[in-house]
Amino acid sequence: MSNTPNRTVVGNVSLSLDGRFNGPGGDYDMSWIAPHAVTPGSLAHMSRVTTPATTALLGRKNYEGFGGYWPTVADDENAPEESRAFSRWLNDVEKVVFSSTLTEAAWQNSRIASTDPATTVKELRRQEGGDIIVLASSSVIRALLVADELDRLSVTLCPELVGGGGRLFDETIPAASWTLTDSTPTESGALCLLYDRIR
Repeated sequence: MSNTPNRTVVGNVSLSLDGRFNGPGGDYDMSWIAPHAVTPGSLAHMSRVTTPATTALLGRKNYEGFGGYWPTVADDENAPEESRAFSRWLNDVEKVVFSSTLTEAAWQNSRIASTDPATTVKELRRQEGGDIIVLASSSVIRALLVADELDRLSVTLCPELVGGGGRLFDETIPAASWTLTDSTPTESGALCLLYDRIR
């Protein structure tokens, strides 16, 4: 395949005002995100950042969580059209899963990565395609930040102080400069922010 160095690698994540991607209850303590994820503004933002992508990167937990909910939404006549469109995109997009425990990836167009996130992204950059997006998997985003393989950060900043939980940014993340390219307030008071890496 031809070399296509312009594939943009995007990390998409929701964060609290105190920089958490989950709450003090652990991996699945994310109920504070829900009111901010389903507004028309946040759904439109999600469409903007996912539509150009032809590859989605996920950790095991998000792969299983997304796979347990989204595949059937496309055909749910009661679901909002934005959610149905996101479901169709998710079903069709190439999904690369990072896991040391999964032995198969049953969701259509899925495969388990054979290398670490940074190595996988370097391989994907050499292939034809659209953007490469990490869907809310903090471990994958962190690994790509450490390796300087992330080109864009899509952050939905939720107006919540959750008081505990995992932080996306800590002392293991190297210094880097970013520029704000888009800032969109949503109906819930969340801010959808796009930052591009300055190289």
